[in-house]
Amino acid sequence: MEALREPTREARGPQARPADPEGATAAGTDPHERPPTPLVLVACSGGADSMALASALAFEAPKLGIRAGAVTVDHGLQSGSDLRADEVAQRLRELGLDPVEAVAVTVGRDGGPEAAARDARYAALDAAAERHGAAAILLGHTRDDQAETVLLGLARGSGIRSLSGMAAVSGAGGRYRRPFLHLDRQTARKACMVQSLPVWDDPHNADPAYTRSRLRHEGLPALEKALGKGVVEALARTAQLSRDDADALDAWAGQAAASVRDAAGGLECAKLSGLPPAVRRRVLRRAAIDAGAPAGSLFARHIEEVDRLVTGWHGQGAINLPGRVVAQRQGGRLVIRQG
Repeated sequence: MEALREPTREARGPQARPADPEGATAAGTDPHERPPTPLVLVACSGGADSMALASALAFEAPKLGIRAGAVTVDHGLQSGSDLRADEVAQRLRELGLDPVEAVAVTVGRDGGPEAAARDARYAALDAAAERHGAAAILLGHTRDDQAETVLLGLARGSGIRSLSGMAAVSGAGGRYRRPFLHLDRQTARKACMVQSLPVWDDPHNADPAYTRSRLRHEGLPALEKALGKGVVEALARTAQLSRDDADALDAWAGQAAASVRDAAGGLECAKLSGLPPAVRRRVLRRAAIDAGAPAGSLFARHIEEVDRLVTGWHGQGAINLPGRVVAQRQGGRLVIRQG
């Protein structure tokens, strides 16, 4: 698993500096003491994708010189979920993973059930990484998950960043790694069957009440029936191409942001209007986030309204954004700040 090699270097980098001429490290520790072995955790629900990944981590970790552990999250959304989480944890221990934790979370309601469960899960994984000092957390997302994510982004009309799907490396400091993004879901399931690994199929994944479930069991099969096989691969390829484009535009916008600000920190509308729309909207989005607007609540429609203060100015009033942020045109300047 090549994806594991990078966190190993990152974890060892600052700890493996040579001793100074006096024979002591900067931290004053024994210069002959070996740095701690990096720990990599796998997030495992007990499903085929994450069980296959847990097994792969357990097999590869000794060869890579890292420790391998796991976290399974109990969302508490189904009867007996706590017992199931304990069963999954036991299976992970039987694979030789250590430490292994089953963590219970409380799922809120913000953003809908799927988003709320995801937020609770990632918060628990972040806390586990901090608690154990993990260099990385592996996630079992596959190429099929990537295709679904691209289609969901397309349906929301959220722009090229949503079409870029899930990154192979994400999170603070590159904490989250997705080494299975190039594999299809069926391959992961076959890997579990070959190893006689018990897997749990979450009934939520087949529940039509959930958007992703409908897309998985109705939408994608319908697309493959209409367009032929290869839709999943094509969507995953679209994700990578879109990510490359989005990264380039983000870098351009980062450079342009400084050039359009005046001495007081306001955005000069004349300079903004001279930027390509894709770059300008990225500058406006970043300015709104810097002012306190939550990134997850800031949608394309918000940025379009702010953009009209620059390109379609006819005396309209201030635009209210999430996080009590206000965008207002004052003469030839655009001011975005807490209201």
